[in-house]
Amino acid sequence: MSLKNFLENRERYFLELIEGKRHTRSDRFVLAFLFVASRFYRMAVQFRLWLYDKRFIRNHAIGCQVVSIGNVSCGGTGKTPVVEVFAKSLSKQGRKVAILSRGYRSKEQRSFFQKVQGFFSTRKREVMPPRVVSDGKNLLLQSDAAGDEPYMLASNLKDVAVLVDKDRVNAGLYAIDEYATDTLILDDGFQYLRLKAHVNIVLVDSTAPFSNHHVLPRGVLREPIKNLRRADYIFLTKSNGGSHLRHLKTFIRKHNSRAEIIECCHKPMYLERVFMRGTQQPLSSLKNCKVAAISAIAKPESFEAFLKDYGAEIVHTARYADHHRYSEQQIIDFAKQAKKAGAEIIVTTEKDAVRIPRILHEDINFFFLRVEIDILSGQENFDQCIKRICFI
Repeated sequence: MSLKNFLENRERYFLELIEGKRHTRSDRFVLAFLFVASRFYRMAVQFRLWLYDKRFIRNHAIGCQVVSIGNVSCGGTGKTPVVEVFAKSLSKQGRKVAILSRGYRSKEQRSFFQKVQGFFSTRKREVMPPRVVSDGKNLLLQSDAAGDEPYMLASNLKDVAVLVDKDRVNAGLYAIDEYATDTLILDDGFQYLRLKAHVNIVLVDSTAPFSNHHVLPRGVLREPIKNLRRADYIFLTKSNGGSHLRHLKTFIRKHNSRAEIIECCHKPMYLERVFMRGTQQPLSSLKNCKVAAISAIAKPESFEAFLKDYGAEIVHTARYADHHRYSEQQIIDFAKQAKKAGAEIIVTTEKDAVRIPRILHEDINFFFLRVEIDILSGQENFDQCIKRICFI
């Protein structure tokens, strides 16, 4: 077994533990250990926030608007389409926008010597500049070097620069110098406190808001729920307008009485060929179509539910750990299995599409499902948010 497969199996095991799907005696012992570890993690998170709050550690204001979009949980909230709609809306208002990402699970291109040199240099932006995925005009990196979400954003956005760097203060200053940026969007920025945000936007998955309410590693929360109080706007994603949202809003209001709450859903738009971008098919083509679904996202159930909602018959599936990078052989094998199961097409997510290697002989067509944000409630609050960012 490769190291990658071992780590993915461990990740799957711990997720099943957290979700209460394992009940052996040894599993209960591991859960007890994770609970104790989560108490220490919680204290460390709160102590770090206290240090910033009391100014023992200072954050950086770099002379332009900074919008943070993030969450309190690990993945699964559908953040990337929300980042995209904010970037488009701000760009339409005449703002010069750049998106700053840490590039989760992207390949580091700098050598150890360059990292050390950059750490001690007073000219860090020159010695160790961020990776530029897009300058707003051209796509400059592939997904393995950029990371899934930055590459996907760069592919879909015009006139918006996308930069990757763990040091987003450095990336922000670079964007200002090189692209005359006046608005920075911190992708997954709620826990990134080094760069001072003018507006904090937090996403909450309305279908599974806070899992078991425990922080890592006993749960999936990056910080306690009470820290929602730092948010200026809260997006309830994957909303269906159900009655349970009233209870969720009441719960959120206990922790944050001032934030505007906006309900939105992820709306499927069309199918597009993975290896022939620009070749689209309407969603109506899914009706009574036999489909094989492959995905490596935090919550594959929602993706597969979309396909079923549009009338697809799913005859074969494959689910991998979030951000899994497919090998060519895996895709060839899956295509063979899909054909054997009677599938007419293979469908994946847009995020997965950037990680699927092109195969020479495409015996069955690969499509991805294009999804965009649709605001169901609170459109006026969203418009107000855009105006606030533009005119602060």
